[in-house]
Amino acid sequence: MSGDIPSLDICGPLATLRLRRPDKANRLEEADLTALLECLARVEAAPQVRVLLLRAEGRHFCAGYSFDDLAAAGDGGHFEAVADALENLRPLTVAEVQGGVFGGATDILLACDFRLGGPAAQMLMPAARFGLHLYAGLFRRYVSRLGLNAAKRLILACEKLDARGMLEVGLLTHLYDSRERLAEATEALVAELTELAPLALVGMKRHLNAAAGGGLDRAAVEADVRRCAASADFQEGLRALREKRPPRFEGR
Repeated sequence: MSGDIPSLDICGPLATLRLRRPDKANRLEEADLTALLECLARVEAAPQVRVLLLRAEGRHFCAGYSFDDLAAAGDGGHFEAVADALENLRPLTVAEVQGGVFGGATDILLACDFRLGGPAAQMLMPAARFGLHLYAGLFRRYVSRLGLNAAKRLILACEKLDARGMLEVGLLTHLYDSRERLAEATEALVAELTELAPLALVGMKRHLNAAAGGGLDRAAVEADVRRCAASADFQEGLRALREKRPPRFEGR
C-alpha cells in the first residue's frame, strides 16, 4: 500500500496496523475503510498472527469519517463493517491511543480487546450535533462495553471525555501518564499476549464477546473446553508448570 492508506506489517505472531493521515488527524476516507477491511482479512487468514496492534501517526488517534464521504454516504459507509470485523477478529487486538478519538473512530476503539491510552487521549461522539443517526453495531458495542447510562451521556448529550474520563467509563482499559510510558506498556502487553496459549484465547475471546451481547452458547463453550483439554498446548502448559519454565505454545 502507498500514500496515506493504512499500512499492515506482519512479523511472526504480531501484526501492526497503522493509520497514516496525521495531517488530517487520521480521519478515514472511504478508501481507507476498504483498505482496513482488506488488512483485517489478511490478518484473519494468517494463522501465525496472535495479536493485532492498532496504532496511529501524529497527534490524534483518529478523527472519524471524512466529512465529504459522510455527506455522500449518509449512513457511516463501511465504518460498521470495519468495527464488526475488528471485534470478531481471531487474534487479540490492542489499540494504542495517543490522542483524540472522535465520531465513528470511538466504535473502532471499542471493537478492540485492549485499549491503552496516554494523557492526551480524549473522545467525542458529535453525531447529534449535525443530525447523523448512528448504526446498530455502534449502539451494541457502546451499551455492552460501557453501559446504557454512559452510552446516553456520550451519544445523546455529546459529552466530551478526557483521558481519565475515558478510563472511568471503560473506553480505555489502561491509562499511562506519558506517551513514552504508553509506548512501553503497549510493547510489554503485546509481548505478553503473544506468549499466551492461542487456542484457549481464541475461544475465550469469542465467548466473552458473546456473553457481553447476551448470546453465550453453553454448548459451544463446552466444546471448546474439551478441545483445549485434548490439545498439545494444554499438555505443554502442564509440562512447563512442572518444569518451572515458560511454555512454548503452537496453537494446536
